[in-house]
Amino acid sequence: MLTNTQNVILIPTDFSEVCNNAVEHGMVVAKALKSQVWLLHVFDKDTEKYLNENNLEASDIEIMLNQTAEKYHKKYGVSVDTLMETGSLFDKIKEINERINAKLIILGTHGKMGFQRIAGSYVLKVVTSTNTPTIVVQKNSNSEGYKNIIFPITANTEDRQKVTWAVSIAKTFDSTVHLIPKFESEKFHKTKIMNVTKQIKDIMTKYGVKFVDKVSSPEAGNFAKQVIDYAVENHADLIMTLVNKDKAFFFTSWDEQIIYNSSQIPVICINPVDTKKSTWAKGW
Repeated sequence: MLTNTQNVILIPTDFSEVCNNAVEHGMVVAKALKSQVWLLHVFDKDTEKYLNENNLEASDIEIMLNQTAEKYHKKYGVSVDTLMETGSLFDKIKEINERINAKLIILGTHGKMGFQRIAGSYVLKVVTSTNTPTIVVQKNSNSEGYKNIIFPITANTEDRQKVTWAVSIAKTFDSTVHLIPKFESEKFHKTKIMNVTKQIKDIMTKYGVKFVDKVSSPEAGNFAKQVIDYAVENHADLIMTLVNKDKAFFFTSWDEQIIYNSSQIPVICINPVDTKKSTWAKGW
């Protein structure tokens, strides 16, 4: 039984390299937060196909899950429990997350390289359908936490709602937050971004968070590309973005460019509606 349902990190896995990276990310965060980790494997038609192709039994998946849990428990000293559920991958992740009330989901995505093909619309559905912030991880590993956090700022005033998360993560890992206000030529939006940026800086200063700021340029390409290029140049460990579940399962090209960035930098996806209600950042 869980001793604290508010202090659990949920990590789905199909035992692929990128899912192991997601587990690694989760363990680093869990150790810093003294959180419990739950490893989840959803037994679906892809699992069954994998077993048939490799002449394995369902019990072998349970063994793999337990071995993964034991490996990372020994490496990080983090409490790790396992769950194996049968059904739809998306539905079960959503159901289990609601059951344990996880503070964070770590989701590995790898196109068609893993046998469960955790990719595309599946990832976006998980991100938009839960009340839980989700870190989307690709192949890049993470063994030291998040030292450089990229914080894009647009004319959307909801960007201010990322501040609680940025401060909390930065305080945990002694991070530097890189603020990137979007360049706007139109006076109204330019003024709004300047005001939002000032408020964010004031909060960072108040809580003693290290930050730098870099204004984007209209000559340097679209904003998402500038954010990703800057993240690469500054060895970013995490990019912050907001996703609005009011969009249902439709994402803008901005969202997708950031989440599936070709440099494979992890992205934390936060729903602006839920940040006001969430207790996760306060507990971080």
